[in-house]
Amino acid sequence: MAKRILAVDDDAKVLKILQHSLAMEGFEVVCASDGFEALDRAREAKPDLILLDIMLPGMDGFETLRRLKEFLDVPVIILSARGEEIDRIVGFRMGADDYQTKPFSPVELALRIKAVLRRSSSAAQPKTANIIKCGRLVVDYDKRLVENGDLKVNLTPKEFELLWLMASHPGQAFSKPHLLERIWDSTYEGDENTVNVHIRRLREKIEDDPSSPIYIKTVWGMGYKFLG
Repeated sequence: MAKRILAVDDDAKVLKILQHSLAMEGFEVVCASDGFEALDRAREAKPDLILLDIMLPGMDGFETLRRLKEFLDVPVIILSARGEEIDRIVGFRMGADDYQTKPFSPVELALRIKAVLRRSSSAAQPKTANIIKCGRLVVDYDKRLVENGDLKVNLTPKEFELLWLMASHPGQAFSKPHLLERIWDSTYEGDENTVNVHIRRLREKIEDDPSSPIYIKTVWGMGYKFLG
């Protein structure tokens, strides 16, 4: 069965391009021209992925994303003519899975969609253990919950994915390129410093002493591993 994509953009030409190019890739495309219509279409069509413009009339893309996340748990790729870093950061913190600036290559966008859907499908596969306990640290995959003793740890979606990947493979060393591929996918425009930043933030949140971590260890010359 073809994957269903909800494309949200106030530019009719962009929607037409998306409909044509994604149909050629085997996707079914449902369109909406503003945030309110997007909410209605999302409830009706139950899409597998959403392409969401930021600059929408009436209700902008960020508010639309927030409302979509209240009732729909599917990956979201933001499409925007605005490429400022702050927009990317806000989008990712609100739960977006990828960010594509305009103008875009339909071929590249299709590759991004397929990569995000692969990650989403992989994350949805049944796991032998959905709760990982290590010392005072508890990671609950189903509830997307992390606790350190009696304290709840608030992680961003990417931080959680990164922690879960390493914690579910204790002792395995992950290279930075491999982590970029698994968590951000190969089309992500960032570099290995992205991994370093997220690891540092993770340590600040889960380690009692981030400068002397007991959970996430550095593998010099390669990357990182989780000690279970």
